Amino acid sequence: MEHRIIELETRLAFQEIALEELNSALISQQAQLDAVEKECSRLANLLAETLAPRDTDHP
Repeated sequence: MEHRIIELETRLAFQEIALEELNSALISQQAQLDAVEKECSRLANLLAETLAPRDTDHP
């Protein structure tokens, strides 16, 4: 019985470590995704400004 408890505690410890690692990876990926979304928005705005007709383009 004691062996089973030790085995379960060991598994739980490994699962807690894995969960912390996954959480860290998720936080990192979310930060990267936020940066990509911000850059895409900036590029979309730049493209819209570049393609927008200007008042000086018309006589």
